[in-house]
Amino acid sequence: ATVDDGSCIAVVNGCTDAAAFNYDPLANTDDGSCVAVVNGCTNSSAPNYNSSANVDDGSCLVAAMVNLFFSEYAEGSSNNKYLEIYNPTSNTVDLSAYAYPNVSNAPTIVGTYEWWNDFDAGAVILPNDVYIIAHPSADPSILAFADETHLYLSNGDDGYALVYGNNPGSPADPVTGGYVIVDWLGDWNGDPGSGWAVAGVSNATKDHTLVRKC
Repeated sequence: ATVDDGSCIAVVNGCTDAAAFNYDPLANTDDGSCVAVVNGCTNSSAPNYNSSANVDDGSCLVAAMVNLFFSEYAEGSSNNKYLEIYNPTSNTVDLSAYAYPNVSNAPTIVGTYEWWNDFDAGAVILPNDVYIIAHPSADPSILAFADETHLYLSNGDDGYALVYGNNPGSPADPVTGGYVIVDWLGDWNGDPGSGWAVAGVSNATKDHTLVRKC
């Protein structure tokens, strides 16, 4: 050009990647400042606060973790199976922040659950009370006490955990998935054979009822 026609556009440095956290729609020259989006809980007062997150994904937990635990477990004949969870506190515990993920026999990835099992909507445990998950085809004497049913309870060799946190969306270990393991029935480390040993009894998680000691 030898004659300026007034069409000059000023250089505006900034992040030009529309997928970046700090995308600048006014920038026309990328200055290398783009910051990747990191989803997570950005509320510093939440128990699962993620200091690396810059976009809140709605995963923040309101209530602090309570030390619930498996107080009883049964793997009986046919489908007579149940899990019992105890609330040792004087407060009602909302179970929306908890789950009971499991593996079937040997896990696909050692140390990682295969199925994430949320509690039924609205589930709570009253103070010093229990919450019972039973097989839907269990004996009526068991179902009479059940708070919810779950079709895939263990045959003795399927590890279950009681966890605190949100569903990661796909199987992940606790560190990657951002959840906390509160208690175990078995583990996610591999197929134990017929069952896990408990209190010196081999295969105790098969064909037995287990009651937690005080």
